[in-house]
Amino acid sequence: MAESFNKNKRAVFSKDAQKRFLERIKKNLHVNWKALARQIGVSEKTLSDWRREKFTMPLGTVRALARRAHIPFPQHIEIRDNFWSTTKAAKIGGNATFKKYGRVGGSPEHRKKQWRAWWKREGKRKPHSILQRLPIRKPSRSPLLAEFVGIALGDGGITNRQVTITLNRESDKGYVTFVVALIQKLFGLRASLYNNIKYSAVNIVVSRTELVGFCTKILGLKRGNKVKQKVNIPRWIMRRKKLQIACVRGLIDTDGCVIIHRYKVRNKYYIYKKLAFTSHSDPLRQSVYKILKTQGLHPRMAQRKDVRLDSKKDLHSYFSTFKSHNPKHLERYKS
Repeated sequence: MAESFNKNKRAVFSKDAQKRFLERIKKNLHVNWKALARQIGVSEKTLSDWRREKFTMPLGTVRALARRAHIPFPQHIEIRDNFWSTTKAAKIGGNATFKKYGRVGGSPEHRKKQWRAWWKREGKRKPHSILQRLPIRKPSRSPLLAEFVGIALGDGGITNRQVTITLNRESDKGYVTFVVALIQKLFGLRASLYNNIKYSAVNIVVSRTELVGFCTKILGLKRGNKVKQKVNIPRWIMRRKKLQIACVRGLIDTDGCVIIHRYKVRNKYYIYKKLAFTSHSDPLRQSVYKILKTQGLHPRMAQRKDVRLDSKKDLHSYFSTFKSHNPKHLERYKS
């Protein structure tokens, strides 16, 4: 049927009439949309655009479909030349250009001169949607927000335009779902996921300048290298115990792990578990150590970069008080 296209004319239906026409064709031919697109010789996307009346249809296609479905050729449609909308748009653009710059001749230098004059006179003062920061929801300080800060301090990174959380694409699958939902709940933003197969990682990315500003100016997070800047838990979190607990939960859910030790004594096997938090930022390790201590636990510094809980009692107390939203940690703790 593709050969029936008339590429020189377009059929312009009244509002909703093109959609009704295609639905009638589909019904009469007893096919689904995919099969109909194949019969016409167009992609499903093109057919979908026609149904949504995003674009007009070629006149030849309308005639061929009407014949095949045994229905009359649609009445009250306009027949226009191809690219008629382009001509219309060109006129609108030309009028807008004339309004801005006046009559501009063919000389490139003259056009530049006129443009610069317009820019100095009014152009640079006009707000433009491209230059406007897209808004975000700005949540109040809460345990959920403190937990997000912990996640960002742990496995996060901030540039001038993006906030990124990097997790293991296999072992952290369940936690990825939680982090994406947390970002949506806090900021009203839908994060994008990018898999890095080489490093078995998944990047949770939000590209929003306004979010970067909120994280750095309001939350106290920093752009760039966290180790070089010796990042630490922000002061507003350190002032309240509930916020401290939530932030440490985010930190350990990202940069912590449950270590399972197995050993044998006199032909008898023993298993015990430890909790370790790893960070190359000394101030951050010290803050985590202090918060765990304040909650009655007995942490210790290990291997210059770890904070650990060694006893079974401390491990149980941690998961009772601080809890976890990372299924990986919960499974290892309960196993």
